Amino acid sequence: MAPRCSLRKRDPFAFALAIVVSFGVFGSTLCYGADDPPLIDPAADFMPGSDAGLSRPPATFFSINAVLAKVDQQRGRGPDALRLAALTPSNVATDAPPAQKDPPERSQEPFGLFTFRAPEGVLWRKWRGVEADISREETILQGCREHAEGCPSYAAQFLRLIEAVKSKSGRAQLEEANRAVNTAIRYVSDYAQHGEPDRWSAPLATFSTGKGDCEDYAIAKYVALKQAGFSPDELRLLLVRDRAARQDHAVLASRLDDRWLILDNRSSELIEDTNAASFTPLFAINHRGVHLIAAPYAKRPLLDRELQAAPAAARDASSRDGSGRGISAGTFSTTNSLPLLM
Repeated sequence: MAPRCSLRKRDPFAFALAIVVSFGVFGSTLCYGADDPPLIDPAADFMPGSDAGLSRPPATFFSINAVLAKVDQQRGRGPDALRLAALTPSNVATDAPPAQKDPPERSQEPFGLFTFRAPEGVLWRKWRGVEADISREETILQGCREHAEGCPSYAAQFLRLIEAVKSKSGRAQLEEANRAVNTAIRYVSDYAQHGEPDRWSAPLATFSTGKGDCEDYAIAKYVALKQAGFSPDELRLLLVRDRAARQDHAVLASRLDDRWLILDNRSSELIEDTNAASFTPLFAINHRGVHLIAAPYAKRPLLDRELQAAPAAARDASSRDGSGRGISAGTFSTTNSLPLLM
């Protein structure tokens, strides 16, 4: 008996689902362009024994930073190039002139800074006392020039130093004064020599003992150069803060060929002020008196309310300052903030 072939009744829901899946696979294949084949070939997945999946390149993931780095490398900017956003593209030409920046002001004082008459205080009293002693010692030096036989040995030594400076010229004069004074005086603190924290001595008083500290060296060099013909306008006794040594210090500065050279008791070489990076200048002293050293103020016109609020003390200080610049009476007090010189 011939076998009967019976057809199984199809489930309508399963048949519809098969049709939808077939169209989905066919449609996904058409979504890829001819020039951009898909990473996964859907047809290969349904082909028994196909090795297409083994030959496919692996999927590649990238970030925007990686793309920019590759572009920079192609343009020769280097692997560590830094790109920043700008308002004006760098490849846009313009005929607008670049903005001009005013160069910072620089004065003719040491370190290119500005000086202002210091308020009356301890430094003024010390300097006036030294000036009075220098004037008295000038009488002794003049007597030694007229009568060498009665000249004290320390005064004769100082006169020989002055003559040695006179015999040279230019920078060699400053080098001679620096070397000779540094050699003639042995460093001793004021506490050890006088029993007080800070005493300023005129040159002959220092040479009579052969001892002194930093301001005594600087004062002796100041007077020696004046006696040798240097203008006091070209000399400054500087009180500075030496940040490297972490102490206050005194040196002499002399202007030569529009440059300020520093004569320091701790060095036999002259130092240009621009190379004394560890010095913070505080005061400049010469025959015109004691002056504060400060950076220039920013140029900004004062508002009306600022002019009206200016203290009377500042106007009084301005009238006392011969330069007309004036200082604020409350800016610095030499009584409360006196450097301890070492």
